[in-house]
Amino acid sequence: MQKATKTLLIIFAAVGISALFIYAGRYYSNIIKYNDLRDSTYSVYALPVPDSITFAGDKVPLENFDVKEALDKELHKITYWHSETFLYLKRAHRYFPEIEKILKKNGIPDDFKYLAVTESGLTNTVSPAGAAGFWQIMKKTGKSYGLEINNEVDERYHFEKSAETACKYLKDAYRKYHDWALVAASYNLGQGNLDKQLKRQDASSYYDLLLNSETSRYVYRIIAFKTIMENPQNYGFKFRKKDLYPQIPCTKVKIDSAVTDFASFAENFNTNYKMLKYFNPWLRDSFLTNKYKKTYTLKIPAEGSRTKNYIKEIQKPDSIINTIEF
Repeated sequence: MQKATKTLLIIFAAVGISALFIYAGRYYSNIIKYNDLRDSTYSVYALPVPDSITFAGDKVPLENFDVKEALDKELHKITYWHSETFLYLKRAHRYFPEIEKILKKNGIPDDFKYLAVTESGLTNTVSPAGAAGFWQIMKKTGKSYGLEINNEVDERYHFEKSAETACKYLKDAYRKYHDWALVAASYNLGQGNLDKQLKRQDASSYYDLLLNSETSRYVYRIIAFKTIMENPQNYGFKFRKKDLYPQIPCTKVKIDSAVTDFASFAENFNTNYKMLKYFNPWLRDSFLTNKYKKTYTLKIPAEGSRTKNYIKEIQKPDSIINTIEF
């Protein structure tokens, strides 16, 4: 009996050990297969830094290793932040054409449209410091340039007026610095703080300044956005024409009196409260007192524009493209 029991134990042990080896063999075989599949289908590549590049018409000194590496850092960070960068590309198709017109009208280099991407990702966001809108304008700065900012109206969220205000600041800064990279840096750091560092470091170029962690990256981020968004497929972004957000046609309506209820107001123009606020985010409440009888211009989406199939108007909508037709 004892001998039979011992024999059974030996058999069970042998079977268990065999099963363990078989499981381990399959486990490691599966790992090898997974690794082979991963290696054959997924790769992360180092990205090329252009041999030469300009910002606002001025040469970026890429011959300096620190400048080249700073741009290299931002190119990698932005490229491999896939989802956000894709959204920036989609939004740019909708908003860049109008931004470009405003920049050109004010004599501001076209490259400054990428400053808006850097600041807000082309959204009406609010920073922890209280800067608001596409151009991240502080309340004090906005008021100093004539924007109306109160509980009912905040023109930092007004697409055209905020862009015009940014242009005014940029022109003022250029009259002071005569250098577009320093102008961009001042937009982030403030002219007073930038002046202190220029004097302290006895420098005259942004690329020679040692600045805080945010501003030291700021201009390079703008340049990196320019580099990637001008040639997105060079950095792995592939999309079709129909993937980009279209411009939505609007009509303009002027008002010079109070509006007690914007929901009812919207219905009168065959739209709704949500769409009215989408195209007029500077309206900050559900009503407008308009105490001083100012004239405001509202954008009203064209009838049917919300449900319109814009893809039908695109030639070869499924074709993969390398540049965004701004």
